[in-house]
Amino acid sequence: MGDHQKHTEFLRECIRYDESARRQELMEEIVRIQRDARCVRRAVWLMAILIALAAFGYGYGTALVNNFPYNIPQFIINTFCVLVVSWLISILAFAVLGIAYRMKLDRRREECRQIVTRLLASRLGKTDTMRFRGHHLDAGEGRTAVLPTKSMVPQ
Repeated sequence: MGDHQKHTEFLRECIRYDESARRQELMEEIVRIQRDARCVRRAVWLMAILIALAAFGYGYGTALVNNFPYNIPQFIINTFCVLVVSWLISILAFAVLGIAYRMKLDRRREECRQIVTRLLASRLGKTDTMRFRGHHLDAGEGRTAVLPTKSMVPQ
């Protein structure tokens, strides 16, 4: 399982604690998008295998068969070329579809992050968060705190 899938599963586990109706819809959408993306990946692999087999068959024919293009009917050669081009177009279309699914899943993951943030804020209460800016901390209200360095720490 890749990092993207691990993060998605973590977010799905985190939003299980939310009782809103949107949570269930979001989880179902994520499962559906992941299933569709898996189907697209399998289709890309199938097209890649078919193209590899076609290239192997053509290479075998040209290297080991005497007078290869001349003793095969033109109809078969044309059909073969059409199939290879259609498989290449299919791979391109599936790759674009895979990218679209990935973008959709990223949007759903962002929604999950927002739900988890709201959930944590409601359960733990709001805290005064400090934002990092380079090597300084913004302590709010115009004050800036300097992060300690090795030279500042007493030994």
